[in-house]
Amino acid sequence: MTIDGKTRTCGLIGNPVEHTLSPVIHNTLADRLGHNMVYVPFLVEEDRVEEAVKGAFALNLLGMNVTVPYKSEVIGSLKEIDSLAEKIGAVNTLVRTEGGYKGYNTDMEGLYRAMDSEGIRIRGEEIILLGAGGAARAVAYLCASKGAAKVYMLNRTKEKAQTVSREVNQAMGSEVIVPMMLEEYGSLPDRQFLAIQGTSVGLSPHVEDVVIADREFYQKIHTGFDLIYSPWETKFMHLVKEGGGKAYNGLKMLLYQGIIAYELWNDVSVSEEDAMIVYDRMKENFI
Repeated sequence: MTIDGKTRTCGLIGNPVEHTLSPVIHNTLADRLGHNMVYVPFLVEEDRVEEAVKGAFALNLLGMNVTVPYKSEVIGSLKEIDSLAEKIGAVNTLVRTEGGYKGYNTDMEGLYRAMDSEGIRIRGEEIILLGAGGAARAVAYLCASKGAAKVYMLNRTKEKAQTVSREVNQAMGSEVIVPMMLEEYGSLPDRQFLAIQGTSVGLSPHVEDVVIADREFYQKIHTGFDLIYSPWETKFMHLVKEGGGKAYNGLKMLLYQGIIAYELWNDVSVSEEDAMIVYDRMKENFI
């Protein structure tokens, strides 16, 4: 990589950022596609997000990614926001425009591409969604917008699931999201489901934790997708496999959300061949 006066800079703002694999994604793509661009992480302290966004624009940064805990807070610092990101209430990608940044959410389209690459479909499926927090809320929007037949949102507190379900159903003009408490899973229809694990439960170092421990629950799952990618195989994934289903982690979601951001910044289309080269590089740096 040659850095000169024409090099464009992109980066990541969050706290913490030391663990991020995003530089692997974007610097590999820049190298593969011959773009004079470099990507670096920026640690932003609490209550300094607005300063960070203004500073990035003043320094002529081409674009930014946003990670926890600032995906919602950053919205107030944007010139414009994409309609999907506005509905979800979270932004993870900033694209430079005249006068400021436009915010996008590439996480959900990244999840959709990741699932599609594994042959997992959403349209027409009945889906179990674990959680009702920010990530699960976004997944609920994705599933509703991509034609899921029904999404059973299982959460520790039913009130939160009801709030999210009402919001998504109203936005989508349908009654696709069904709120339930975790312990109500026994009342689910007698069939197998696609299940998406949308909580932080099981995230390293708490690798033995799982939202639902009952092995009978996992007999209901033909395919499980965990948004977590560390550890490589979560307890949720292990139990899905033990129950006879297929299970996937969230590393490809991370890959594709990054690819979509790169495409927005550089107005290009990344080939699946290049995507898999980046994915292999990510695994080398992760495993």
